[in-house]
Amino acid sequence: MSALILRDVCLTEPGTYRVRATDGTHMREIAWTIYATGPRKARNVILFIGDGMSPAHRTAARILAKGIAEGKSRGKLAIDDMPHMALVATAGTDSIITDSANSMSAYATGHKSAVNAMGVYADRTRDPLDDPKVENITSLVQRSHAMAVGIVTNTEIEDATPAAMVAHTRRRFEYDRIVEQYFAAKPDVLMGGGLAHFLPKSAARSRRRDEVDFIARFRDAGYRLALTATEMTSLAASANVTRMLGLFHTGNMDGVLDRKFLKGGTVAKFPNQPDLTEQVDAALRILSRNEAGFFLMVESGLIDKYTHLLDMERAVYDTIMLDNAVKLARDWAHAHGDDTLILVVADHNHPIGLVGTIEDDMTKEPAPMRERVRVYERAGFPNYPPADAEGYPSRIDVSRRLALFSAGVPDHYETARPKLDSPNEPTIIGSVRDTYIANERQRSLPGAVLRFGNLPAMIDATCIRARTLS
Repeated sequence: MSALILRDVCLTEPGTYRVRATDGTHMREIAWTIYATGPRKARNVILFIGDGMSPAHRTAARILAKGIAEGKSRGKLAIDDMPHMALVATAGTDSIITDSANSMSAYATGHKSAVNAMGVYADRTRDPLDDPKVENITSLVQRSHAMAVGIVTNTEIEDATPAAMVAHTRRRFEYDRIVEQYFAAKPDVLMGGGLAHFLPKSAARSRRRDEVDFIARFRDAGYRLALTATEMTSLAASANVTRMLGLFHTGNMDGVLDRKFLKGGTVAKFPNQPDLTEQVDAALRILSRNEAGFFLMVESGLIDKYTHLLDMERAVYDTIMLDNAVKLARDWAHAHGDDTLILVVADHNHPIGLVGTIEDDMTKEPAPMRERVRVYERAGFPNYPPADAEGYPSRIDVSRRLALFSAGVPDHYETARPKLDSPNEPTIIGSVRDTYIANERQRSLPGAVLRFGNLPAMIDATCIRARTLS
C-alpha cells in the first residue's frame, strides 16, 4: 500500500469533488462533498462537552440532584430540558471506538479522524505534526467573523478535548507542541489545569522538555493571568480585560466532590480552584465584550477520567456540575436577547449501567459484595439526603446507594463503596513494560473482591489509567 498527500489544496466553492488516483494498473476514486452554509443566525455559540458522559451518568445525576419518588423524577436537569435532542455516532476513520481526540476533532472540524489524532488526516510519516491539516471552528470564526473564542475545561488544557479546538497533531499527548499551537491560535479566554506545560523546564513543577516560558509569552501578548479562582473572578469583573489565561492546577483540576465536600484529591495543594460554573461565568463576562460575538467550548472533563478509574460518585457529581454550568449559560443567554446557540453533547460515552442499588451500612463490616447489590423490586430507591441548592447531596456514604457499574474493566479489587479519601486507583503499573495490574493496596479494604477484567492488560491499548491528578 502507498499514500499520496496533496498539500496546500483549498476547496473554496460548494459542490462534489472527485479525486482519482491511478498507477496505470489500479485505480481508486473518492468523492468529497463541500456543503454551502446559510446566513449566520446566532450571534454566540456555546458548546458544552460532557467527556465520556453516558445516559447512565445523566440518570444518576438527575436522581441525586432532583430526587425520585414513585417512579417519577422530582425535576429535570437543564440538559433534559433542551428544545431538541438526538443521538450521535462517533466512530473514527480507523476504529469503531473513538477517543476524546478524534471524537472532539469531528465536532471541531466536521471531518472524521483517527484515534489519538485531531485536526488532521492521519498519515504514516514519523512526524506527528506534519499530517494534512483541516481547519477547526475556532480558526473559522476568528478568520471569517472576527468572533472571540473561549476554551474552558477542568482537565489539563492540553488534554484532547480542549486541545482539539485548535490543535493539529496525530498524537494527542504532544502537550508541549499543543501549548505552542494555543499560543499561535490565541483564543481570547483559555482556562483549565495544565500549568506544568506552560513553565520552562528548569521551573519547579514543570513538565516541559524545553526552556520556553509560555506564561511570559502569553503575558507579553496581552493576556492577564489567573492562577486562582479569586484572581479569575477579579479579572473577569474588570471591564478592560479582553484576554485571560487561567491555569489553576499543574495537572487536572479536582472534581466537585473533593473540592466542596471531601477535601480529597489535591485540594490541599490547590485550595483555590474555581468551579466550572465560575469559570463559565468569567468566560461569558470577558467574551461578551467582543461586539462580533463569541464561540465558547466548555468541557466537564473529569466525568471521563473518574469513570476510567471506576469512581462513579465523583463522575456523577461532575455531571451535576456540568448541568449547573448549562443552566447558568441558558439563563445568561435568555437575559442577553436569546441570540446564543447552546449545544450539550458527549464526545463519546462509557459503557456504564445503572443496575439498581447497593444496600450497605458503611459503619458495619460489609456483607459479600454480590449480596449487597439489589436489583428489580429489591432495588427500591436510594436514600441520599436532599440535595443542596446546587443539586449536590451532602453525603455519598449512605446505606442505599446507586449501583453504577462499567461493562469494560481491568483487573481490580471492587468494594462497591465510595472512595472518601481520594479518587479511586484501581490499577498500578505492572512489572512487565506497558502493562497494568490490580492495585494490591486495595486488597485489604472492607469487602474487597478481586474482579478479573475484560480489557487487555496493555496500558496503551486501554488508556485505563487517567493522567495523575497531582
